[in-house]
Amino acid sequence: MKRTVFQAVLWVVTLFWAVFASEAQTAQNPIIFADVPDLSMIRVGNTYYMSSTTMHLSPGLPIMKSKDLVNWQLVGYVYDTLANVDALNLTNGKSTYGRGSWASSLRYHNGTYYVTTFAQTTGKTHVFTTKNIEKGPWKETSFKPSYHDNTLFFDDDGRVYLIYGAGKLRLVELTADASGVKPGTTEQVLIENASTPSGTGGGLPAEGSQLFKVKGKYYLFNITWPRGGMRTVVIHRADKMTGPWEGRIGLQDLGVAQGGLIDTPDGKWYAYLFRDSGGVGRIPYLVPVTWEDGWPVLGVNGKVPEMLDLPASKGLIPGIVASDEFTRKKGDSALPLIWQWNHNPDNQLWSVTERKGYLRLKTGRIDTSFVLARNTLTQRTIGPACTGSTLLDVTNLKDGDFAGLSLLQKNYGLVGVKRENGKNFIVMLSASSGKPIDIQRVLLAQKNVYLKAECNFKDRADSAQFFYSLDGKSWQSIGERLKMPYTIPHFMGYRFGLFNYATQQTGGFADFDYFRIEDKISQSSRN
Repeated sequence: MKRTVFQAVLWVVTLFWAVFASEAQTAQNPIIFADVPDLSMIRVGNTYYMSSTTMHLSPGLPIMKSKDLVNWQLVGYVYDTLANVDALNLTNGKSTYGRGSWASSLRYHNGTYYVTTFAQTTGKTHVFTTKNIEKGPWKETSFKPSYHDNTLFFDDDGRVYLIYGAGKLRLVELTADASGVKPGTTEQVLIENASTPSGTGGGLPAEGSQLFKVKGKYYLFNITWPRGGMRTVVIHRADKMTGPWEGRIGLQDLGVAQGGLIDTPDGKWYAYLFRDSGGVGRIPYLVPVTWEDGWPVLGVNGKVPEMLDLPASKGLIPGIVASDEFTRKKGDSALPLIWQWNHNPDNQLWSVTERKGYLRLKTGRIDTSFVLARNTLTQRTIGPACTGSTLLDVTNLKDGDFAGLSLLQKNYGLVGVKRENGKNFIVMLSASSGKPIDIQRVLLAQKNVYLKAECNFKDRADSAQFFYSLDGKSWQSIGERLKMPYTIPHFMGYRFGLFNYATQQTGGFADFDYFRIEDKISQSSRN
């Protein structure tokens, strides 16, 4: 009897570990729990590449690489700066939050990589090309107008097109090298109302076009958002580019939508899509695809599966986000790819070489608010939870300077040091009410202070708590818990940032010893 009970228990334990081990080796949705919206993906041989939207950030239009569709790493950016204009430079009181460059289209044709994007900020469509997608350089051409949510497409007969628009989708032919609109061509309406399959009588009209050709047929992916409904994938199919096009709903589950098709070397198909996920941003999902009667069928019984028959994720650190000790070899003044500046930086006012092992942020002008200040250095937050921390040396701040660690979005939160009348104060500032308010301040009587921000995105908690420490061991919470809603004016997930700006006089500087990110938070930030 005892032997039978023992065998049963052993069987249960063995089964549990088998299931656990199986799940541990299996990918889960979302494949990236971080802000990677408007993804466009290609496969070249056995390597996948993906571009995404980063709007007002610099450098912009990131390129990521993967061997398995799950584990991605940043390999470069298509441009350092999109344009030298006030809105992108944060000069003359102008900004381009929520704009900059939007949804890109990544393609590979005859040995050349192409990325198109468009920008309300410039009023143009931008086309970038390179022979080496991982190392560049990228060559840019641009032309008017700004074709909304365009998809670049190279057809088998050598002709090149853009499909673009919202609701009413249009087609325009480009030159063979995609550097501009083909002379003598005329734009034409491709689909009068691409939203029709979803039955939308309002809401978001069909946009986010991505066109693919599979076994001689054309497949056009779009997103709609019917009023009172959820984000929905709509697919149109045609035998010829000019139609006629027939459409149907491709997926309507969890609000996972906008993207396209990708196949694997062994013949499997997936749809790459994304989902609005509150304060962390818009996060990528993979959905299995089967083919029935010449149509791609998305999901498992119409649902987005949690588990995928793909290798497990190794985590987003250091491929998507990473710590930085700011140590550099002699002559190396570069920043790792995980960093992006909030708008175009003033490169005279930052350095990783002036003080060995530190990032120095210098002030060069007077600013009235954090969101108008230049040279805030940012990287993504990640879910379901993450912590960002730094060690700040405030020796060289001047009166009116404010330096520290931020969580950047419209309703931003800051923890840092303000210098006032020769004294330094640790301050937690919150803009959750719509305007920045000092919630709490503590006198700082030493030159160094440790700062930390803990973000909880689990189950849409979307909250953060700030901390400071005088010794790096004992931490004290400061201020109030920050609620982190996703807002359209900024149009991206919350980002960690290192900042320093002047409100009274220029010439001060702040030194950051490191920035460290972890994919966990303390118990106090979970409650």
